[in-house]
Amino acid sequence: MGEEYDIVNLIVLGVISWTTVFLLVRKIFSDRSFELCNRIVSTIHGILAVILASLSVEDWSCPVCPLASASTPKQRQVLAVTVAYLIYDLICCLFDVKFTLDNTVHHLVSIVGLAAGLAFQLCGSEQVAAIFITEISSPLLHARELLKEFGYRDTDLNLAADVLFAVIFSVARMVGGPYLTFVTLTANNPLLIKVLLATYPLLPNSII
Repeated sequence: MGEEYDIVNLIVLGVISWTTVFLLVRKIFSDRSFELCNRIVSTIHGILAVILASLSVEDWSCPVCPLASASTPKQRQVLAVTVAYLIYDLICCLFDVKFTLDNTVHHLVSIVGLAAGLAFQLCGSEQVAAIFITEISSPLLHARELLKEFGYRDTDLNLAADVLFAVIFSVARMVGGPYLTFVTLTANNPLLIKVLLATYPLLPNSII
């Protein structure tokens, strides 16, 4: 029970923290757009999520092992940090002039999927792998747009970001995504977890 309260507290603290970071970025780049400031926060989350996910791996010879097992404290922390970010970003989307229904649905499905894993305390390896797969390309996704807004459109740097994003996104989604879906569906996971985890790696990044 105490650990459950810790996770809830971490999520609440995370939402407050991500919101604070956004407000600070908005203050620093007051002459820039709402979307740019949110992309900077999304970039920070993408980098942090990949680092935390990597640190939670117990055996790099099998990053998604053990399958269908109880999640570790490190894995639950990764999930909590990302749930907090998704809640913050969902709220941000409601204030964005470019509000889209598909992006809102993406956030809601992601939050429900990760929250289910936290509630069941199962499938930590699979869920962390899903976060790694979906977030590994996020920093470059946002970097492409940030470079354009900062005046680096049609430069070698912007081209490099485009190429790197395309390569990393394609490998992660076309190789890592199907593999994770396969091992998730064949493992002894609850049906709800199977459905949510099978779709999560195939969803788009937080903001396209």
